[in-house]
Amino acid sequence: MPLFTPISLGALTLANRVVMAPLTRMRAGEDGVPNDLIVEHYRQRATLGMIITEGTFTSPESRAYPGQPGIATEDQVRGWRRVTDAVHAAGGLIVMQLMHGGRVSHPDITGGLLPVAPSAIAIDGDVHTPSGKKPYPVPHELTEAEVDGIVVELSQAARNAAAAGFDGVEVHSANGYLLHEFLAPNSNTRTDGYGGSPEKRARLGIAVTTAVAEAIGADRVGIRISPEHIVQGMAETDADETRATYDALIAGIAPLGLAYLSVLHSDPAGELVQHLREGFGGPFMVNSGFGIITTREEAVQWVSEGAADVVAVGRQAIANPDLVRRWREGHELNEPNPQTFYAAGAEGYTDYPALAS
Repeated sequence: MPLFTPISLGALTLANRVVMAPLTRMRAGEDGVPNDLIVEHYRQRATLGMIITEGTFTSPESRAYPGQPGIATEDQVRGWRRVTDAVHAAGGLIVMQLMHGGRVSHPDITGGLLPVAPSAIAIDGDVHTPSGKKPYPVPHELTEAEVDGIVVELSQAARNAAAAGFDGVEVHSANGYLLHEFLAPNSNTRTDGYGGSPEKRARLGIAVTTAVAEAIGADRVGIRISPEHIVQGMAETDADETRATYDALIAGIAPLGLAYLSVLHSDPAGELVQHLREGFGGPFMVNSGFGIITTREEAVQWVSEGAADVVAVGRQAIANPDLVRRWREGHELNEPNPQTFYAAGAEGYTDYPALAS
């Protein structure tokens, strides 16, 4: 069955095509340094074809959640080295998702820094801070010089990830965070070189991905996008505009020769997703979206029928550290417990049982 066969994504050689999707878990503490619990969580899941870490912040102002791990300090690099060593010792492959949270944050999370965004437009709603729910603040609108600094920041984060022993990185341009905010016309109302047209809105994502590829090698870099995903204030509701924007992004990154393109969308085999895949022309990963549990049957079908090369799985990977074995051999699955997704401690994190060997 193709889902359980090896594949190469650039320089990354996977033992199977079931990938652990990036999953916010908020277990890193105030210092953002991966701890023993995080080491064990990722080690347990090393039999998945590849692990993509939770979104990892690249500077204090880019932090989106309490308990989110970072890759900006020497201590954070050393903490992640313990994770990569454990995963590699268990025979696994692991890449880091580089994430700038943009306006999805609060000064109580960023150490007093005002979150930044393409435009000074707040998300309508509340953010979870260490002292409870508070309204999202109006973010600082980045200057063109500051936007250029974001490119430098993420390329340095990629170098830090390589120093921490990661096999590669994934650029997070999805789910309402900074790079996605630049793509969407409702969160990017700029009229300078980074806004006002699909090509200009795609410019930052192209620049970041290019710089990251130059930093560690394009064949070790993936990118994640989520076109039409209405989340965290995003509104890509004009189909033609959305298509033009993502066409511009794909046209800018396709020549780089990246390891993969990952698309989060409710219809992975649909026309838009497959159109973007064709434009990319390289290894392709799909993920069926928030709140939707990907089934074994769907994953098998997408790969067998050629809709994707690999499938990213979230909730099933949370609850089943040995998911590949369970799917391959037809064993019963553990049920994920949403009440513990964002909690502290081991419950719902490292205590899901594996099958007896």
